[in-house]
Amino acid sequence: MTLTSIEASVLKKISPTKVQTIDINAKAASFIKTLSKRIKGAEVILGGSVAKDTFFVNKTDIDIFVRFDFEIYANQSAKLSDLLQAALKKAFPKIKIQRVHGSRDYFQLEYYSYKFEIVPILLISQSLAAVNITDISPLHAVWVNQQPKDIKNQIRLAKQFAKAQGCYGAESYLGGFSGYVLEILTIYYGSFHKLIEASIKWKIKQVVDVEKHHQGKDVFMEIDLAKLNSPLIVVDPVDKYRNAAAALSKEKWQRFKNAAKMYLKSPNSSFFKNQELCVEFAELIAKNKKRNLIYLELTALVGKPDVVGCKLLKVFDYLKSELAGFGLREADWQWSPKETAKLYICTSKKILPKGFVKKGPPEKMVEAAQNFRDKNSKNQVYSEGGILFAKVAIKTRDLESVTKKILKSKYVLEKIRRIKSFTISVQ
Repeated sequence: MTLTSIEASVLKKISPTKVQTIDINAKAASFIKTLSKRIKGAEVILGGSVAKDTFFVNKTDIDIFVRFDFEIYANQSAKLSDLLQAALKKAFPKIKIQRVHGSRDYFQLEYYSYKFEIVPILLISQSLAAVNITDISPLHAVWVNQQPKDIKNQIRLAKQFAKAQGCYGAESYLGGFSGYVLEILTIYYGSFHKLIEASIKWKIKQVVDVEKHHQGKDVFMEIDLAKLNSPLIVVDPVDKYRNAAAALSKEKWQRFKNAAKMYLKSPNSSFFKNQELCVEFAELIAKNKKRNLIYLELTALVGKPDVVGCKLLKVFDYLKSELAGFGLREADWQWSPKETAKLYICTSKKILPKGFVKKGPPEKMVEAAQNFRDKNSKNQVYSEGGILFAKVAIKTRDLESVTKKILKSKYVLEKIRRIKSFTISVQ
């Protein structure tokens, strides 16, 4: 697989060295050996990107799966977390172990400077036997590792590109591409470059079925429609009834396509560089586009990252909705657990009109017409062509005052701890 000089340079920066690869695998092996001595009826294995050898330089987290015997524990799935917790306490008595609640509770701890995430699962050989979605995870690593070895570096490029463009991560508050989806897509198209070339031609509801599970069939008749709301349908190679890209939002799908188009037009290593959102970056965008800018830094609530992240996303969406009248243009937000949330919104207008006309019901709908008049008792109501209209005056019209009013609303304040900073500039 031929790499461009840019891609080769990027790959050199993001790939782990031989020393790092040896170290992370040695620490994982030590952890597995220690835990295996303390747990019965289960097998401890390496998971995630380390198991697939698709991880990045300076990686600090390692995924571990503890596979319990299916015949023994299939009907005791709810007990797996308790069994694993007891074994972890015996294996690592001096290390703080954090239990994280989920569809099946899992655990986090630090061991030799690495952050380990330990997930209890059932040992299965086929996805249909899964009791919990996490049971399937080791099958993903098996499938990826069956592919040609030189695809691994192509996967690294695809992941880094998605990260730098702000469309990586399948958490519900991110709505981006998961690492596994990018692995599937890179393998399906054959290389990073072929993936981005294909992506600019993607149509809504494009289907990628690398193992041809549904060849000659209608995927939309085979997979649960509730799982097919994403703009891209990626059939899981190890579970033909699952859309691996179900969490992908249209916004992040389009962002990836746009970035791919720009990269192919003007290749540059900057497309692979992570851009941390800050006020200077937002101000530069606003200045170059001649926009008005709102920039916020928010202290997030304490809680599960997915829940906290979803609340921050709702604040971002609410701001965009309430400021739509100002001509919404560029907007983005960024947040990582335990970090400050940052967001910016650019608009083309800095002041709203003095008022607007609101359409009501036909006069002949007597009850509805009266309700409309009552609700608009302070506004001028008139009839035109048998339809009621109301002239509504806008009291707060400038961008700064409207934004401050929104930020004081209960809807916003109940979803954050506090507003850390607020910057506004108008053209």
